[in-house]
Amino acid sequence: VLISAELGTGNKGVSYTLRKPPRGLRWGSRIFGGKGEEYSITVAERDESGARALWQLRDRGINLAANALAQAVDHILGFFTRLRTELAFYIGCLNAHQTLVQKGDPVCFPEPVGVGERRHVCRGLYDVSLALLLAERVVGNDLAADGTGLVVITGANQGGKSTFLRSVGQAQLMMQSGMFVAAEAFQANVCDGLYTHYRREEDASMVSGKLDEELARMSEIVDQMTPNSMVLLNESFAATNEREGSEIARQIVCALVEAGVKLFFVTHLYVFAHHLYSQEMGNALFLRAEREAGGARTFKIQPGEPLET
Repeated sequence: VLISAELGTGNKGVSYTLRKPPRGLRWGSRIFGGKGEEYSITVAERDESGARALWQLRDRGINLAANALAQAVDHILGFFTRLRTELAFYIGCLNAHQTLVQKGDPVCFPEPVGVGERRHVCRGLYDVSLALLLAERVVGNDLAADGTGLVVITGANQGGKSTFLRSVGQAQLMMQSGMFVAAEAFQANVCDGLYTHYRREEDASMVSGKLDEELARMSEIVDQMTPNSMVLLNESFAATNEREGSEIARQIVCALVEAGVKLFFVTHLYVFAHHLYSQEMGNALFLRAEREAGGARTFKIQPGEPLET
């Protein structure tokens, strides 16, 4: 290893530099070339301290080159890691698209609009994960929510409300990822962030009640969101009695809508939903899971006022 150095303050070695060994000299220069004055120090085989000092000098000399090589290796490995991740994403998109097309489920390329607009129009929107699990075709839903900042979804149990909410979130993520969307047609405004607030199952390890846990999660979401965010709420604030839960939901929802946040809220809180419906809010849309007279579910989500039943 060929290393150069200089003497610094107190005759300490500074400016250690790894040098490239001289190569390519002609044979005449090797034979007849004069040799300059040089000094050699030979470390004895048993001189452990001398060998240790020599290796320390060597390490200081190759330190910069070793660091540069390590950083180059890290950059190259990082590039291939990111490339593998991105290729996996695109291959996943192709596989999902091919599977849905072979099943006969509709797919389309979405039409995104600006962040500040309130646009949400779709036709035949369905849940991708459900479509990939089931052999039969999944029921799709239409939505016309231009200029809408709040969508409240009510209706019977097992009527497709949570599935519809999931499809809305999936479509938003897929659109903003540059993917296709699981619908016949889809147009929506781009959001700064997409947040979900779903009711959780009972957890024996919780140090507080379910309502406290829901409010703590909602507080974390509010701390992070911006006015152009989108929030999906599913059965939130139902861990207490209906009157108290409705009042909590009303205050939170009204504050978020006034701040410019876009909300989709699936709820069984009739007091809450009916109060908002009676206010005749111009930027609110009320949907209801359809149920036939005999009790059969069609899994269609249609515009309709909340029902007490």
